[in-house]
Formats: sequence, C-alpha cells, structure tokens
Amino acid sequence: MSAPAQTASETLSHTVGETEPPLIEQTIGDNFDATVARFPDREALVDVAQGRRWTYAQLQEDVDRLARALMAVGVAKGDRVGIWAPNCSEWTLTQYATAKIGAILVNINPAYRAHELHYVLGQAGISTLISAKEFKSSNYAAMIDEVRPDLPGLERVILIGTPDWDELLGHADDVSAEQLAQVQAGLDNNDAINIQYTSGTTGFPKGATLSHRNILNNGFFVGELCDYTEQDRVCIPVPFYHCFGMVMGNLACTTHGACMVIPAPGFDPAITLQTVQDEKCTSLYGVPTMFIAEWNLPDFADYDISTVRTGIMAGSPCPAELMKKLIASGIEEMTICYGMTETSPVSTQNRTDDTFEQKTRTVGRVGPHLEIRIADPATGEVVPRGVPGEFQTKGYSVMLGYWQQPDKTAEAIEDGWMHTGDIGIMHDDGYVEITGRIKDMVIRGGENVYPREIEEFLYTHPDILDAQVIGVPDAKYGEELCAWIRMRPGTEPITAESLREFCSGQLAHYKIPRYVEIVDEFPMTVTGKIRKVEMREVTTKKLGLT
Repeated sequence: MSAPAQTASETLSHTVGETEPPLIEQTIGDNFDATVARFPDREALVDVAQGRRWTYAQLQEDVDRLARALMAVGVAKGDRVGIWAPNCSEWTLTQYATAKIGAILVNINPAYRAHELHYVLGQAGISTLISAKEFKSSNYAAMIDEVRPDLPGLERVILIGTPDWDELLGHADDVSAEQLAQVQAGLDNNDAINIQYTSGTTGFPKGATLSHRNILNNGFFVGELCDYTEQDRVCIPVPFYHCFGMVMGNLACTTHGACMVIPAPGFDPAITLQTVQDEKCTSLYGVPTMFIAEWNLPDFADYDISTVRTGIMAGSPCPAELMKKLIASGIEEMTICYGMTETSPVSTQNRTDDTFEQKTRTVGRVGPHLEIRIADPATGEVVPRGVPGEFQTKGYSVMLGYWQQPDKTAEAIEDGWMHTGDIGIMHDDGYVEITGRIKDMVIRGGENVYPREIEEFLYTHPDILDAQVIGVPDAKYGEELCAWIRMRPGTEPITAESLREFCSGQLAHYKIPRYVEIVDEFPMTVTGKIRKVEMREVTTKKLGLT
C-alpha cells in the first residue's frame, strides 16, 4: 500500500488516506461471485453451533438458491427484507442473497422487544421478515405475532429452523439462474442495500442507509489493513446485525477469499477460544470487554490460540493493560478500529505493524480513500494538531442518509462531512486519539475532563478488572466524577477513599473520582458499547444528586 498522502498544512488536524489499491466499483453480488471463481474449493463459512461448513462454491450455490427463492415469492429490488436473529449461517446467506437481488437488508437488533420491533418494521416498510424463532429470553415468534396485526405491509414472515425456511427454499426452482443473473446485472453499486438502526440514547433509533459501495469497500479495506489473504480464518463472535459482524467480519472475508467462522449465536468467551483452537483461526474480533472476558477465564492457559496473528478490537478504546496481555499471547498484529454505523463503519484503523503506543493511545490513522479532520464543534473550523475537537469524516464510507429522515440526515452530514459527535485529538503523525463523546465530556469546575484518561489510569490498579468514569451532577462544581468499577475475582471492593489514595499524586486533583460504584457488569448495547447515559441516570438517582 502506498504511503499516506500529506495534507497542504501539516499543522492542522486534517489528513487523507492512501489511494491504492483503488476502490471496488462492483456490487456485493458481483464481488462475491468473483471471489468464488478464484477460490471455489477454499472453505468460506463455518457455523460451529450447527456443525455445518461450506466451501466458496457450496456457499454460492446456497446463496443463489435463497436469492432465487426470495425472487419467486415476490421480493424485488428496493424491497426491505428484515433480519432478526443472532449469529447463524442463515444470517450470512440472507446477507448475500438480498444483495444479489437488490433487496435492502434491514438489520434488527436481537435485543429488541415488541415496541422497538414494531417501530423498525413500520419505519423501514419491511415487507419480508426473516427471523429466529427464539433466542435466550426472547420469544421472537410471539413478539412478531403481537405486532403483526398492526402492520399490513408485512407480507411474509419466515422463521429460521422451522418448515417456513424449507418452504421458502422450495420456491427456488420457480426462478432460473438466468433470471437471477439478469436481475443481478441490473444493479448499481450506489444502490441502497442495507439499513442499520443506530442505538439512539434518546427517542427512536435512526436507520442509517448504506450502499453496496459503502460497505463492500469498507469491508475490503479493513481486511487489507489486517493483511488478509485466502489463507485467513476469522473468528467472528461480534453480532452480524451490526457493521462489526457483517461488514468488518463477513465482507472483509469474502473480498479476500478468507473463511468466516461463527463460534456461537451469542458471545461466550470459552466457546470463542475453543473455536479459535479447533478451527485454527488466524484472526479474532471483539470489543474490549469480550477480550477481557476471554483472557480472564480461569483455564485461559489451556486454550491453544497460537494460530491467531491479527484481529480487530473496536467499540471502545483498547486499554494498555489488555494490549499487553494480547501481545504476551503472541497476537502482535491486533488492530484497533474506530468508526460509526453511519460511516460503514470504519474511518481509522491501526496498521498491523504499529507501535504499542499507537495501538493503545490511538485508534489508528485515516483509512484508504477517506478524509478526516478534527473541528471546533462550535465554529466548524479545523483545529491545530494536538487540540481536541469533533472528529469528522468524508469519503466513500459516508452513508446515503437516514431512511426517510432527510432532516436528521442534514443535521449529521454537512458538505459531505459526517459529524460523529466524538471528541478527537490528531497527533503530529496523523494518528487520532478518541477521548469520548462530546456529551460524555465532564466539565468539573470549569475544567474539561476526558473520562478515557482516568479509565486508563484505573486499569493499572492490580485489583481493578474494568473501569468506566462518568460525570454526575454536583451543586458546587457543576459535575463531579464517579467511577464504576468491576473488581478482579477474590479481591476486596475498593472504596472511594482508597481510590483517592491510589490516584493522589498521579492524577490532577480535579480528575480524581469522588464517588465509586462497585458493579458486576456495565449496562451495554448488544454491540458492547457502554451505556454511560444509563450509568449517569442510575448513579444520580442512587446518590440523590440533582
């Protein structure tokens, strides 16, 4: 890959990515078929829970069969097909089958309940819903029955693992391979192909609408920066319903001829490591909390993970102490990614040979064919390097818009720049440090406090397993700091007083948490992002703060 292009002014927080290799100007279906032609006999997909595996040729046969079946029952280009299920091979088949016929796949969060399901089905205008029957405590079939009478546009529901699925596939012979090829040839790579609902903390979620070009290229370049080839086998315990699973996972694999390995329907640390061992995975994905759970298993040393050379950690910044453990385990090429659903998702990524400091202090540098800047959120002016501001990104990855919400789209995208709402600092070398959400920044007595810095320090405490810092209301200072802490097993809970002693002389006095909450877990989204809004609400109420 060529050296990163330099911007006109090296003093400003603005940089652009490499321009080689060129962008892929194919649809997802055409790109997938090209990979099959190159690697027909290489393993493409393994579903551990179902005990099933496919070569690329076999996967193409099943994807095309499902695509023809969907056409036969009336699904056409532009129709919205919902998928509501945990990770499974049928999810992957549906992803590629809908792409081949130009139907828009709508990802539905597996954690949704009836109220949220009703909203998404209606807002996206979903006419076909492919769903699991149930998962964990969720009875999907019952919730669908509850909302369906109110949604006349929902024409058909297909439950995976029931006669519904087999009945659907039975219609495949009603459509010829030539008819499918004709439809596929008529698609444009700028067509909308995927809607992903962002987990809004207030109000209803918004449907980020993404094209073939958006997600195919993002998956490809994420894989490029992990140095993927057809020899790689990627363990994907992160959810398919989110970009992490279906783009950084599936599309990164199929653009390189690598193998997608599904360890389980939902995340389980022991099953994930067993899968890495049994399937000889070369790459492992997860958010930091997943890696923490895996590396803290009592029998961690019993798993052979020596085949893993790379992977992706995203969702939250990587704690330095955790990266040390990964490197000690032989995973020296782990990369950190940063982005958002609206940008397909990745905007910055570490390179496999980056330094330890670059992988723990930053989220990498700009991705190929993208442009990033740090701007003053009030004025919009690009700030000098080393000065915090809002991270913004521009290029092929920026979504088409929010589904049927042009007003919300206009608020988020200005002159092609996606406003992320995240606070970033660009270093002199172009690497970016994300210090939190603009709304997560704590202003204590006029001092701007970035929780990430404090969290990093708390990770160095020998008894602390994980830590999250939030701001809570304070009559004197406006806001005060509270640390939510997960203790290592077998250790005594830390007190606010002992934490202050630990921090004293190491952190400025205004950065030392006043309150401490000892918890077993943090409130999270399904993708592993910490819900700090919920943590603030809980703490404020518990401590009687106003």
